[in-house]
Amino acid sequence: MGVLVQFSLKWLLIAGLAGAAAGSASALFLAGLDWVTNAREANPWLLWLLPAGGAIVSFLYLKVGKEAGRGNNLIIEQIHNGSGAIPLRMAPLVLFGTLTTHLFGGSAGREGTAVQMGGSLSEGIGKLLKLSPLDRKIILMCGISSGFGSVFGTPLAGTMFGLEVLAIGLISYEALLPCFIASYVGHLVTTAWGIGHIHYEMGPVPSPDALLIVKITAASILFGLAAMLFTRLTRCLRQVFGRWFKNPVVKSFVGGSIIIMLVYVFGTRDYLGLGIPLIQQSFQEAAPPFAFLLKTLFTSITLGTGFQGGEVTPLFVIGSALGSSLASLLGVSVPFLAAIGFVSVFSGAAKTPLACFIMGMELFGSEGAVYLFIGCVISFLFSGRTGIYEAQLQK
Repeated sequence: MGVLVQFSLKWLLIAGLAGAAAGSASALFLAGLDWVTNAREANPWLLWLLPAGGAIVSFLYLKVGKEAGRGNNLIIEQIHNGSGAIPLRMAPLVLFGTLTTHLFGGSAGREGTAVQMGGSLSEGIGKLLKLSPLDRKIILMCGISSGFGSVFGTPLAGTMFGLEVLAIGLISYEALLPCFIASYVGHLVTTAWGIGHIHYEMGPVPSPDALLIVKITAASILFGLAAMLFTRLTRCLRQVFGRWFKNPVVKSFVGGSIIIMLVYVFGTRDYLGLGIPLIQQSFQEAAPPFAFLLKTLFTSITLGTGFQGGEVTPLFVIGSALGSSLASLLGVSVPFLAAIGFVSVFSGAAKTPLACFIMGMELFGSEGAVYLFIGCVISFLFSGRTGIYEAQLQK
């Protein structure tokens, strides 16, 4: 009993510090993200600076980023083997890089930035406290949980994400309490800084019946295939552009130019940035049938050519848009299927079905738990063997 109390008090302090640091960083990031998004929407000409912005960020990473350029995969690898280090410069670099991406119109997310800042700051705290190798592993998991939980306002999902993302099909429970403390503290600190989160309504949840379960299962298979498409296209484009353009500065410049071209080819800027308006539209009315494909294309090119940012919010867009467009075809409520798609595509791409299921309940309530669980699990099963995080171990 004494050992348990000692462990709890120890990690209440350490994980609390990690959570406070990550929560403050997420608050700064989210405030900055709102500012640059508003600036881009008010000044459409900023899109023309996207190639130059991407080139500048890639140049910074080339000259001073070094290992920091490996992002989330570096943090996951360090938790697995711990033979290297996570540089503190990762936090300011990814913050600047992601804000630059969004200021000029790149299609990217925010979870990668929050997780990298959380992991980098947690590594710094671990060094100051001279933690043992095992404790260092735990505090890095705390950094992932607190970054994720604070940036989305979902502390329980953040807890599970930090445990589940390390290996497909395996969960490490020794860090359960520390990750929960870090994620919850991170969420509270972000909120205390005055940062709010957008909420979406799932609407009335229908009573379960055999036909509805069949419809949700069929939609969930498509969610899994959409996740697989995103994962494989992004990875393929990253490899192809890497072969074509050995210099990352040139690669990002070309990628930014392609995004500008796509904006004028399709005649819309809806697929730039996070894509929050598309999510909001998907919960209100049926989304255009190909909206999820266009968001996939814009985001895969942005990330595949070296721009900074996460994958998760674009995956939310892809999932909610696909669910919304399928709703009328399947004869179900638009916001209901949009909500299931919101978390299910992310589940398939990140290979974290439990974290996504919990996120669904945090965001939409427990009334739709059965349907959210079906969506997350089926999508996970039909999304292929690998996900968006290359350093994830497979059982």
